[in-house]
Amino acid sequence: MLSYILKRIFVGLITVFTIATLTFFGMHAVPGDPLLKGKVVNEVVRKNLEEKYGLDKPLFVQYGTFLTNMIKGDFGLSFTQQNRSVNDIIREHFPISAILGALAIIAAAIGGIIGGAIAAVKRNTMADRSIMLLVILFVSVPSFVFAALGQVLIAEIKTRVGVELLPVAGWGTFKHMILPSLILGLGTMAFLARLMRSSMLEVVHQDYIRTAKAKGVSSLQIFFRHQLRNAVLPVITFLGPAVAAITTGGFVAEIVFAIPGLGRYFVQAVQQLDYTVIMGLTVFYGAYLVFVVILVDVIYGFIDPRIRIAGA
Repeated sequence: MLSYILKRIFVGLITVFTIATLTFFGMHAVPGDPLLKGKVVNEVVRKNLEEKYGLDKPLFVQYGTFLTNMIKGDFGLSFTQQNRSVNDIIREHFPISAILGALAIIAAAIGGIIGGAIAAVKRNTMADRSIMLLVILFVSVPSFVFAALGQVLIAEIKTRVGVELLPVAGWGTFKHMILPSLILGLGTMAFLARLMRSSMLEVVHQDYIRTAKAKGVSSLQIFFRHQLRNAVLPVITFLGPAVAAITTGGFVAEIVFAIPGLGRYFVQAVQQLDYTVIMGLTVFYGAYLVFVVILVDVIYGFIDPRIRIAGA
C-alpha cells in the first residue's frame, strides 16, 4: 500500500509540473502586454515588475524564474490589484469557495446516492422514470439558468407572500449559502444518480447477493451491507475530481449570487489579462485537484480490499 501511495504522489507531482509548464507557455502565447497602461501606476513600478518577474528577459529565463518562485510558494503580485499578492487572494477567498463547494458536494452526494439507489430498486417504475427525467434535466440545462430561476422564484414568493425564504445574493450567513450550494451541486447530483443506478443494477445480480438471499438474510441487510456498500465504490472514485471541481470551479454561482469566492477573481483575472493571478490560480487549482484525487485513491484502497491485495 505504501508503494502505491508513493507512486500516486510521484505521478501527482509530474502532473502539477506539467500544468504549470503548459499554463506558463500558454499565457505567454496570448497576444498583449500584461503591463499595459492602466495596470501599473507609473514607469518605475513597471520596470520594477519587469525586473522582478524577468519580463524583460528571454522566455526560458522567465520560465525558470516562474518555477523557482512556484517551488517557494510565491505566485507573485497581481498586475491589476495594487499591493495584493496571489497568495493573499488565495488565502482570503479560497475558504469561501471551499465552504460553498463542501455544501454543494454534500447535497450532491446525498441526493445522488439516494436518488440512484431508489431508481435502481424501483427500476422501470414511475419513481425510476421521474428520477431519470430530473437527471436529464439537471445535466442538460446550464447551472446559470437554474440560478436565475431560483432567484426569480424567491423574489416572486416574497412579492406575493411578503416573506423572504432565502437571500437571492450576497454572502455572510448560512441562509446565503443554501441556494447557491444547491444550484452548484445539481449537475454533480445528476451524474452521481446515474452512476449509482448503473452500479446498483450491476451489483444486484452478483452471486454473493443470491447467496445472501439463499441464507435468509433480510432484504434491508442485503441492501445496506452488500448492495449499497459495493455499488457506492465507483461513486467514491468520482467524488475525488468532483470535490475539487466544485470547490474551485463555482465560477457561475459566485458571479450570479455575488459571492466573493476564488472563482470570481479568476474570471476577473482572465478578463484583465492578469498573468500572475491566472498562472497562480491555475497551478493552485491543478495542485488541489491532484491532491484530492490522490486522497480519494488512498481512501478507496482502504475501502476496497482488492486494491490492497493487488498492491501486495
